Parts: sequence; C-alpha cells; structure tokens
Amino acid sequence: MTISSAHPETEPKWWKEATIYQIYPASFKDSNNDGWGDMKGIASKLEYIKELGADAIWISPFYDSPQDDMGYDIANYEKVWPTYGTNEDCFALIEKTHKLGMKFITDLVINHCSSEHEWFKESRSSKTNPKRDWFFWRPPKGYDAEGKPIPPNNWRSYFGGSAWTFDEKTQEFYLRLFCSTQPDLNWENEDCRKAIYESAVGYWLDHGVDGFRIDVGSLYSKVAGLPDAPVIDENSK
Repeated sequence: MTISSAHPETEPKWWKEATIYQIYPASFKDSNNDGWGDMKGIASKLEYIKELGADAIWISPFYDSPQDDMGYDIANYEKVWPTYGTNEDCFALIEKTHKLGMKFITDLVINHCSSEHEWFKESRSSKTNPKRDWFFWRPPKGYDAEGKPIPPNNWRSYFGGSAWTFDEKTQEFYLRLFCSTQPDLNWENEDCRKAIYESAVGYWLDHGVDGFRIDVGSLYSKVAGLPDAPVIDENSK
C-alpha cells in the first residue's frame, strides 16, 4: 500500500520546512564602495545563495532610520534607508529573488518605531493630538528632592535604566522598552493598529514580500494599567 503525504490538509507550509538564509544588509555586500552593504550588493549574490540550497532570504531591517539601533528604530516603514539604496532597488531585489525560485522575508519591527517617525512627532506635539494615544504617555509619579520627575513605574529598559523618557515639551514620560529613541507603539489603539498594518505590512505585501520575521512580538501587549513590576532582587539596578 502506498501512502501519499501530498493531501492539501497535511501538506506543510513552505516556511515550516524552508532553509532560510539571513542577511544583515549593513555588512553583507557593498556594491558602491561606501563601506555599507546595500540592496544591489545583495542582488549580486542571490545566485550564490540559491546554490547553497536556500529556499528563502530573510533581510534584517532595511527601512529608513536614524540608525540608533542599526535599523530597528524605523522612521518610515515605506522607505528604504538611502544608504542601502532606493525602493526601486528593493523591488528589483524581490523580483530577482522570486525569479530564482526563492521567497523574500523581512523583519517586522512594530513593537516600537523611531522617535523620528511622523507618528511620534505628531503624538509628542501636544497632549490633545489625535495620535497621542498611539504611544504610552504618562505623567510623572511625583518629583524627587531635587525636583526631577519620577517615572510612572519601575519598569526597566532592555538596554538598561528606566523604560521611560521624559519629554520636556508636554511634561510627560513616554514608554520605550529599548533605547530612548524607540517609543513603544500602543497596540490597544485601533487606529494605530490599522496604520501599522497598512504601512509596515500591507505596503510590502503589495510589493511582493512573502512573509515576515516578527521582532519581539511577545512585547506588543502591555500589562493593563502599567503597574510596577515585582522586585525579586533588591540589589538589582
């Protein structure tokens, strides 16, 4: 008796069995001798990657960015960082990847964005701005003996220190679990979620991206009310 595994209900998804080749664009291949890798450099090595047996390439963040965190601080989800090339260079790379029979995956960094993103610039402009709630803004818990504002809770950044940065203009703190220029997006806000999907996801799907590697997806949801975290080591900083 011959048993076939090709039934559509049991056929595994391509991404479950694919060999995926990760590319860090900054250092992979420089096509114009400026010291940075770029889209054209990646394109020039696609045949080599295919010969290695890769089924897909996964490119780390290549979006427009101040580069405070090597591209994980995104200022525009719909634009390639100019040092890496143009959007047209990226579209050509996607097309060539597909012609070689490989899939194209990119990082999806949507727990936070850059403080240079227009969404955040609008949000921090005033307490009444429609995008204020797209990020986590809170007043100081109080003020210390020197008159300095105290963060809303005791949460710590993954990069060290408080997870809150004080904004002088509106006299409130904003939450940023990573560096001070990476404000966390508020996934509880429906308009924010829609904008994220349209800009960070939909735009690239429309241009041929096959999938995404989700960055820090476990951090999208925050504890309701943003309470203090339990202290398990009194000596920790």
